[in-house]
Amino acid sequence: MKRIMLILSLCAAMLSELPAQPLSLQDCRRMALEHNERMQMADNAVRKAELDRQIAFAQYLPKADGQLTGIYMKDQERLGVALQTRGAYMAGLNITLPLYTGGQITAANKLSKIGKTISEEQRRQAWAEIISGVDNAYYQLVAVRSKVELLEAYVRQMQGLYDQVKLSVTAQMATDADLLRISSKQSEVSYHLQKARNGEELCRLALANAMGSDLTTTIVPTDTFTYAALLSQPLTEDLAERPEFQLLQQQVKACEQQVKMARSNYLPSVALTGGYSYMGNMKLKGELTVSDEYQTITKGLGLGNTFPIDEKLDGGGTMAMLSVSVPLFHWGAELKKVKKAKLDAENARLELQQNKRMMHIEVRQAVQNLTSSQLMLETAIIGQQQAEENLRVMRQKYNAQMATMTDLLDAQSQWQQARSNLIESQTQQKIYETEYLRVTGRLE
Repeated sequence: MKRIMLILSLCAAMLSELPAQPLSLQDCRRMALEHNERMQMADNAVRKAELDRQIAFAQYLPKADGQLTGIYMKDQERLGVALQTRGAYMAGLNITLPLYTGGQITAANKLSKIGKTISEEQRRQAWAEIISGVDNAYYQLVAVRSKVELLEAYVRQMQGLYDQVKLSVTAQMATDADLLRISSKQSEVSYHLQKARNGEELCRLALANAMGSDLTTTIVPTDTFTYAALLSQPLTEDLAERPEFQLLQQQVKACEQQVKMARSNYLPSVALTGGYSYMGNMKLKGELTVSDEYQTITKGLGLGNTFPIDEKLDGGGTMAMLSVSVPLFHWGAELKKVKKAKLDAENARLELQQNKRMMHIEVRQAVQNLTSSQLMLETAIIGQQQAEENLRVMRQKYNAQMATMTDLLDAQSQWQQARSNLIESQTQQKIYETEYLRVTGRLE
C-alpha cells in the first residue's frame, strides 16, 4: 500500500509540471461523445438501420435483370442438316413486379422501421450512460480537489496557530505540551492531505479515461458546486422517455411483425414478369434429301433430289408472364414457424412486463436518493455554518485564555469535518441528479 501511494505521489509530481487544461462539464461531455468507441458504433448502427429500411422499401419496386449467354458446342447434325452453335449467343432483359407476397414485403418494411427506431434508442441509451459516467467522474474530481484545497487551508491554519503558540511559549504564556498537540495534529492533517492528493490523481485518471483523452492530461475542472435546490420540474416516475423502456416496446412490435412474416410463407404469392430475349449467330446448314413424291417439284426447281439449307437464326421477341405460387404441403413446417414466432412475441411481452417493474423500482430509488440528498445538503450547510461560528467563538475564548488548546483543536477539527461533509453532500446531490435524469430518460 505504501508503495502504491509513493508511485501515485511521484506521478502527481510529474504531472503537475504539465500544462493544465481547464475543462467545464460540457467540455468533458463533448470530448467523451467524440472519442467514445461505443458511441461511434451506435452511430454506425443507426446508419445500417437506415440502409436496411431502404433495402426493404426496394422490395415494392420492379426488378430488372439482364442476361447474356454465349454458346460454343459441337455441330448437331440430323438428317443431313447441322445446327451450328459455335459462337451463338442469347441476350435478354426481364422485369419482375411482385403483386402479392402474403404480406411479407409489408411486414419487412414495418420491421425495418422498427429496427431503425431500436438503433436510435440504443444510441440514446449509450449517450446517456456515457454522459452519466463522465458526470460522475467529473464531480468526483471536483469533490476531491475541493477536499485538497480544504486540507491545504487547514494546514495553513495549523501552521498559523503553531507560530502563535510558539511565541506564547517564548513569552511563557503557553506550554510545550500545547506545541506538541499542534504538531501531532499537523502530522494527522498532512497525512490526510497526501491521501486526498493521491485520490485526486485517481479521479483525474478516471475522468480522462471516460473522456477518451490522453491519460497524462492535467485536467482542471472549471465548474464548481452550487447550493442548488431540487430540479425545477417536479420529480416523476414516468418511464415513457427512457431508452430501455422504448427498446423493450419496440422489441414486442418487432416480434409481432415476425409472426406476420412467418405467416406469409404459407400464403400465395403473385408476380408479373415481362421480358425481351434475342438469339444471334445460330445457323442451320446442310442438304435435306426429299422423298420420291416431292422429287418432281425439286427437279422442276433445278434442285435434284436434295434441298440445300443455309439459314441464320437471328431474332428476338417479347414475353409476359403472370406467375402464382401456392404452397400446398410442407409437412406443417410453415405452421410451426408461425407458432414459434408467436412464442417469441409472448416472451418479448413478458420481458417488457418484468423489466418494467424493475425500472419502476430503479426510478423510485433514484427519486428517493435525490430527495434525501437535498435534505442532507441542507443539513450540511447548517452544520458548516454552526462549525464556523463555533470556531470563531473558540478562537476568541482561547485568545482570552478562557478555553484550552484542546478545545480550540477540537473546534478546528469540527470545522474541517463539517466542510468535508458539505463537499460530500454536494457531490452526492449532483451524481444523484444525473442518475435520476438518466433512469427517467430526461438527461438531454
